[in-house]
Amino acid sequence: MNAKHRLAAAIVGALVLFGCVSMTSLAQVAAPPQGASGAQPPDASPSGEGPDSVTPVLEVASVELIRSAHAPELDIVRARGFSSTDNWSDPQLVAISRGPSADGMLDLMFVARAPDDASNPTRFGPMEAIFVIEPGHPYKGIRVRGAANTLKLTQLPGYVEASKHSIDCSSCVGKTYVAKGGSASGKDAVREEDLPQGTRVVRENDGIRKLDSDPNRLTLVLGAGDRIVQAFWD
Repeated sequence: MNAKHRLAAAIVGALVLFGCVSMTSLAQVAAPPQGASGAQPPDASPSGEGPDSVTPVLEVASVELIRSAHAPELDIVRARGFSSTDNWSDPQLVAISRGPSADGMLDLMFVARAPDDASNPTRFGPMEAIFVIEPGHPYKGIRVRGAANTLKLTQLPGYVEASKHSIDCSSCVGKTYVAKGGSASGKDAVREEDLPQGTRVVRENDGIRKLDSDPNRLTLVLGAGDRIVQAFWD
C-alpha cells in the first residue's frame, strides 16, 4: 500500500472512530456515540484520486476549542483557513490518527474540494470547519494541518492564530519577481518570502520538468527582467 492509500485509509478509519462534522456556516451539531459512524465525506481520498476527492486547504489561519457549559461536556474544534482560490468548496476537518499521538495531541487535517482545473489567482477563499470531540476524551491539545502550515493549540479550551499569511498573488502579473535576499522593493515588487510555500518559478529560459497538478502550488512564469507574465494555481 503506497503512502497516498495509507493516508486515505487512516483518514477513513479515524472518521469512523471519532466522527466529523463539516460546515460552511455555523450550525448546531452533536457528537456520535462512542464507536458509531460519524458524518463522512463521499470520498476522503487525497487530491487526484477521483472527482469527489478532497485535498488540504492552503493555510490554517486559526484554531479554537469551545467547551460546552452544560453536561455532558462537549469540546468543539473550530478551524478557519484559506484555500488557494475562491472556488473551493465543502471544508472539513478529518482526523488523521486513531487516537492521541505520543504527545497527547489530536491531529486533524483541514481539507476541502479543490477545482478540477488550473485557476488564475484570485483572493484566497475563506474556509471554516468544525469537529466535535466526545466527552471524556484523552487529548491534551489539538493540531490542525493545512498544505502550507500547521497550528497547534495546547490550552483547552483556548485559541491560537497564525502569525503570518502569504499574499494571494491576484495582482502579481506585470510586477517584478524578487528572489529571497534581493534588494528590489516597492509596490511593483513581488518578494519570494511573501509568496505561498512551494511556489514554482519558471524563468524566461527554463524548461518545465513535470506536468503534474497541485491546486496548492502557485506557478509564476517570468519574462525579461524577471517580470511576471503569467500566474496560475496548478
